[in-house]
Amino acid sequence: MMSFTSLGLSTELLQTLDQEGYVEPTPIQELAIPPLLEGRDVLGVAQTGTGKTAAFALPVLQRIADSNQGGHRNIRALILSPTRELAAQIGERFSAYGANLPLYHHVIFGGVSQKPQVKAVKRGIDILTATPGRLLDLISQGHIDISNVEFFVLDEADRMLDMGFIRDIRKILKMLPKNRQNLLFSATMPNSISELAGSFLRDAVRVEITPEEVAVDRIDQHILFVKKSNKQYLLTTLIKERNVDKAIVFTRTKHGANRLVRQLGHAEIEAVAIHGNKSQGARTRALSQFKNGEISILIATDIASRGIDVDGISHVFNFDLPNIPESYVHRIGRTARAGKSGSAFGFCDESESGYLVGIQRLLGHDIPVIEDHPYHFPGAIPKPGQKPGEVRKKKSRNSRAATRKQPDLRRERSDRRRADEGRSPRENNPNRGRHNRPKNHDPNSSQKRGNRSNKHGSNRSRNSGGGSNRGQRRRRR
Repeated sequence: MMSFTSLGLSTELLQTLDQEGYVEPTPIQELAIPPLLEGRDVLGVAQTGTGKTAAFALPVLQRIADSNQGGHRNIRALILSPTRELAAQIGERFSAYGANLPLYHHVIFGGVSQKPQVKAVKRGIDILTATPGRLLDLISQGHIDISNVEFFVLDEADRMLDMGFIRDIRKILKMLPKNRQNLLFSATMPNSISELAGSFLRDAVRVEITPEEVAVDRIDQHILFVKKSNKQYLLTTLIKERNVDKAIVFTRTKHGANRLVRQLGHAEIEAVAIHGNKSQGARTRALSQFKNGEISILIATDIASRGIDVDGISHVFNFDLPNIPESYVHRIGRTARAGKSGSAFGFCDESESGYLVGIQRLLGHDIPVIEDHPYHFPGAIPKPGQKPGEVRKKKSRNSRAATRKQPDLRRERSDRRRADEGRSPRENNPNRGRHNRPKNHDPNSSQKRGNRSNKHGSNRSRNSGGGSNRGQRRRRR
């Protein structure tokens, strides 16, 4: 069994790891730390919960400390993160790991005032963790200079591309010096990530941790089939019956997260939501309440899941199954950390059976099913041979015919109104309308729309002055 000492880390870092309670390195740390200490570029494929932050933070800290230049501090390491929460978590880890080193680190992101961030950077820092948008803003204003960066880390690269940061990343890469060490971490490796990695990594060492190694070992996983309308009641039942201490509930949408908080509140279960529509202050406050144990249930979306690193999470509920199988691994990776066990429950409704097929194909096995609950719905079970992906409902001929035969409510209201006024209902003439006039239509006819006679037998067409009927009545008086 490998130890941190055998990885070549400094005495100061080993003391810090011992104080933090680290006993042995994770697989990603074993594979990534040695080549990074040698100065090699690294391409890492690993999910959340594998210890990848320490895998790049420890080598960066050691290499910068070994070559401390003195004088005014320039930014020598840049870490890009897709979300504010993840940037803050990385900042906390750098502060903890570098406690015994004479290095300064700071985090910048949007949604808050830039003044404290600018002030900290002006004082001088060695390591900067940033989100792409705020970094480019401060660079354009002349507050940040990244021309001295020696170590560049792109974390959660696949999420970066999902959130539309590819252009910002390319802009930042052009501003960096060519002579630098690079590290890219991604949970998945689609073609877009491979192309991005190939554009700036040089002779990179590839390290990869498969989802099976992460998700299956210490997490007790279960699937429950349920109608979509009964999901909230099933969640309430499980929270109360399982004596949940600290849990994260994942929803697909932001509005769904807010709605679920209200629904749990009606069942006297206090919960908070964290997602992209929340202000930075609200997100920070919600995460702090969850970490401190003031609130035991946190409702989150997938984007927020990349930045949540909270100890002691006992349960993860996939209220909505993710449409991307790898996201399932990210979600359940919030529990069973630091050698502890955890439970993950997935709710599968009739529209999500294809998502479940994709998840089980990624994991390489079927997830155990719990049928003994009051909301079990067999109609959500995947069909034999079903393909992964979205389940699209096909309309039958009868349903389409029924749709065509639905009454025209506007036409019915118009006919009732005409009947009340003593007029006959309109004929169902398909040629009706100014673009479909009958061939023998006379454009000068007084029967055209809007030219009906008044009680005195006159109308606008007979009024050479072009005035209204009201004006004619005044003149007659």
